[in-house]
Amino acid sequence: MSSTLLRPLGLGRSAPSDFLLATWDGGGHAGPMLSIAGALLARGNAVRVLADPVLRAEVEASGATFVPWRRAPHRRDPSERVGAVLREWEARGPVQAAARLRDALVCGAAASFAEDVADELRRRPADVVAADHLLPGALVAGQAAGARTAAIATTLMGVPQWGVPASGGGLLPTRAPLGRLKGAAAARLLVRIWAAGLPAVNAARAAHGLDPVHDPIGIFAAWDRVLVLASAGLELPTWSPPPHVRLVGARLDDPAWASPWQSPDGDGSLVLVALSSSFMDQRDLLARAAAALGRLPVRGLVTTGPAIDPADVASPPNVAVVRSAPHSVVMRHASAVVTHAGHGTTAKALAAGVPLVALPMGRDQPDIAARVAFAGAGLRLPPGSSSARIARAVQRLLDEPRYAEGARRVAAIMSEEGRQDLAVAELEALVVSAR
Repeated sequence: MSSTLLRPLGLGRSAPSDFLLATWDGGGHAGPMLSIAGALLARGNAVRVLADPVLRAEVEASGATFVPWRRAPHRRDPSERVGAVLREWEARGPVQAAARLRDALVCGAAASFAEDVADELRRRPADVVAADHLLPGALVAGQAAGARTAAIATTLMGVPQWGVPASGGGLLPTRAPLGRLKGAAAARLLVRIWAAGLPAVNAARAAHGLDPVHDPIGIFAAWDRVLVLASAGLELPTWSPPPHVRLVGARLDDPAWASPWQSPDGDGSLVLVALSSSFMDQRDLLARAAAALGRLPVRGLVTTGPAIDPADVASPPNVAVVRSAPHSVVMRHASAVVTHAGHGTTAKALAAGVPLVALPMGRDQPDIAARVAFAGAGLRLPPGSSSARIARAVQRLLDEPRYAEGARRVAAIMSEEGRQDLAVAELEALVVSAR
């Protein structure tokens, strides 16, 4: 990986600028964008955030001006499940889940996202439009209005043309013939899935006077920057994207809804169980993970997140089950983490040098779990693993120092990345270059 992708920009404090950020109610997607919003505001910039109505309080807590989605798909009623726009828990396998994401959000809704952003830019222009990379329609409107554009990826990006395996399969680079065949087949499938969404994206582009793109990768080539909110310590060494794609480090802020927490008394190692903050039908896995900690001489903490009622998860005497806790604080006390390998939880654990048992349930999680194992920072298990198997994996993390050492290696890289806010520097640099 080229070290230039992580170099400090060497820029002084830029003049205040106007940023329009676009995000959605997708579990771990909004938090990192609101972290960027807060950092931009702290540097004196003006920041508006287009988001689901249910995110109003979180947006306003960041200090940014809230603007609701109107035409674009959104969650308005807090009683709806987080992730209700996609309803991916109804998908029959990863291919159908990807198709739901494509049709309900990324491509199928591109025109409505573009119209909402265009309306806001007509009301008040922006220097930069920065949107979650799953909302290309938002960036279509920004480009058409003459703003600089940045796609913000809140997780690792499995783009085969960028030197890594196709996303979703949890694959790693290999020279073995069978593995190479599997990787090539996964790459073809990924292109085929997303190529089916190009007509909808191109219709949105045409409506705003932009030329069509001819392959899925062309969507990302259209923007001034693609900023990947992930650490080089977790990415594969084969990652080699084009120059406008930059790794800028993970955002480690806790969500506004995290409750205060105090470390429980006792001498046993603290082990955290944290699965998705959105609904992935994870009650059973939470129960098995809690039961696993009940088999061990540890202090267990299970955070269910907004999507699951803590009362629905049985807890052994040595395990506390709560709705939420500030993970960045908990990680300072933890010796191991059991997780679905969502990027937010994984990044916070590794930043604290804490090894993980990863049980990926879908989305980007198989790829993140594969990278955790590749980095030597934890173990990857199937999500259907029994409580006994999960307990054995946790015990290995506690007994074998190599996993904590692997996590600390990643933590050292993340610490170096955190010396400068590279995401904010890149966004402000877009304004400077435009001027």
